[in-house]
Amino acid sequence: MRRIKSQNLAQLLMQLRFTPEKKRRKQLDAAEKLCSIIDKEKEYPFEFVCFRITGFHLKSETESRLIKGDELLEDLRIFISKLSGRLALPTTEQSQKIYSIEELAKTVGVSTKTIYRWRKQGLVARKYIFDDGIRRLGFQQSTVDEFFATNPELAGKARNFTRLTDKQKSRIVNQAAKLSADTNLSRYQIIAKISAKTGKCHETIRYTLLNYENAHPDKPVFKKSTGAIEPAQAAEIHRLYKQGCSIKELMERYNRNKSSIYRIINRRRAKALLARKIEFIASDEFIGQDAEDRILAEPFDKSEPSVLSNTEPIKLAGSSLSEYLHTLRDTPMLNREDEVKLFRRYNYLKYLACQSRVGIKLSHVSGTMLSQIENHLAQAEEIKRRIIEANLRLVVNIARKHTLSGANLLDLVSEGNISLMRAVEKFDYGRGFRFSTFASWTITKDYARKIPGQIGRLGKAAKASLANIHREMRTEDAADFAAIERAHQSLTQVIKDNLTKREQYVIMNRFGLVGPPIKKETKTLVQIGEELCLSKERIRQIELIALQKLRQSLSPEEFELLTG
Repeated sequence: MRRIKSQNLAQLLMQLRFTPEKKRRKQLDAAEKLCSIIDKEKEYPFEFVCFRITGFHLKSETESRLIKGDELLEDLRIFISKLSGRLALPTTEQSQKIYSIEELAKTVGVSTKTIYRWRKQGLVARKYIFDDGIRRLGFQQSTVDEFFATNPELAGKARNFTRLTDKQKSRIVNQAAKLSADTNLSRYQIIAKISAKTGKCHETIRYTLLNYENAHPDKPVFKKSTGAIEPAQAAEIHRLYKQGCSIKELMERYNRNKSSIYRIINRRRAKALLARKIEFIASDEFIGQDAEDRILAEPFDKSEPSVLSNTEPIKLAGSSLSEYLHTLRDTPMLNREDEVKLFRRYNYLKYLACQSRVGIKLSHVSGTMLSQIENHLAQAEEIKRRIIEANLRLVVNIARKHTLSGANLLDLVSEGNISLMRAVEKFDYGRGFRFSTFASWTITKDYARKIPGQIGRLGKAAKASLANIHREMRTEDAADFAAIERAHQSLTQVIKDNLTKREQYVIMNRFGLVGPPIKKETKTLVQIGEELCLSKERIRQIELIALQKLRQSLSPEEFELLTG
């Protein structure tokens, strides 16, 4: 038997050991009544559970975690079993009939496995001392009657789930084989037809045929095997479903029932989601209890499709630059407030998808959960499209600055669009930068790496000029040149005003502030120490003191650009 998952309920069970026996019996009855009112689809606070069992209101300064209804029912089943084990009385002392698991199965005409399954559905059992002196689970007559009154469909199946004679089993097998040979009915349809004709429940027919097939593997009842479906066939079913093929058509084509088709499709969807790479920029804003209401409160308004129909790399080889620019003319730009909202929502949706994806189990796939995750990701992709569209003109402006004689501007724009998409994935909206600044750095960095590939198609003059640009840019990590220059001048003035001459020397040489701002030449602690006749550790101390002074005088952006 597994342990109780809820730590609070497990602790309550331990505390009840010290409760008087008479009171414990009342608490046991209360726990059984609680089982009958729990809804699997709802969530319950432990304070409610504790009050229903003990009658005491639990005082807690902090709000306890809600317990899911299905988990609570399973925990209560174990709670009642363990608590009743310490209070077990002989069945002969009870005022009503007590059934063991085997006796109840025989009485209602089902297997013991069905009884265990019914326990998970709410059939409560206690431990009693039976005639052989052994403590075992037992069911009160009143509990069984109440369970069947609450679940009349199970009672009907139980009456029909009677033991079959060998002659009856043989007749069922022959009927199934004849229907399979003479008709195009699926396995499920054949079983349903025999069930309606014989008056036996569906499960009885299914188990009878399954047992026969296991005992006679060389004599299949059905025309097609119903074993595990081949991966290639499962992939084909999923592909046809996505293309619009109905479930009914798939059932007829592959000779499977509706639940099997849905199970195959959902399993393929789950595998695709588990294999999908989902990255997001984490934020403390995502952790609060009201995060979903706060971040997703405003509905996302999808704009009309424009230059982007999806988020695949934009290729412009088949269009002219004037046509492309014409499509961008009416694309609205984003202000800072809208930009922050979109990036917050974009990353939070992917965060929710990752959190939900952890609960996917291939053995039991929930179609509702898969739809929710897919919906989150679809919304995130739509937001990504909106952000990319609003910044496509930025790519064109940067590409123009990197064109030389013979260079293809359309190729540069296509490469820049790919870099823009990557920048959307990596941008951290919480750091205070505008996305256009970050995207400019990313695009410039990628150009510095990819432009050399154009050299073979350029003339000698263009090659030399392009080589000089690449040599200067590759050490800059895609930072904007004008921003670096301004930060360099600002830092130089701050150094003069706030640092001693020795501190100035250490910082200037340590971070490459001597010489041109683009091409930094840094020195190690050892090199600076040798020049100043100081130890390496002493230079480190001077550096830390100087950095503390600079941190107070520079903006975060300037400090990060020049030290990062």
